[in-house]
Amino acid sequence: MNQQQMMRLKKMQKQMMEAQENLENSVFTGTAGGGAVKVEVKGTHEVVSVKIDPEAMEDDIEMVEDMIVSALNDANTKIEAESQKLLGGFGGFGGGMGLF
Repeated sequence: MNQQQMMRLKKMQKQMMEAQENLENSVFTGTAGGGAVKVEVKGTHEVVSVKIDPEAMEDDIEMVEDMIVSALNDANTKIEAESQKLLGGFGGFGGGMGLF
């Protein structure tokens, strides 16, 4: 590998690390039940908060539980879409949460 290729590889690696750090520090909001349940999840899939509209608690508890699961799935779908947007261009080098 010549010096120019090595420089390009290092630049790409730096860009990937910055993109991954940006993704990990981002917070994604998932909702369900028309906004009755809202969750915030970091790009690392760490749940930051769960908010439940008090009126939703008047519903069947299983329905509220399903809305929480749906909201978490919604947030995770958004994380994966952003991951593909930020890291998908790196082909085999980036994809998903791992660098290599």
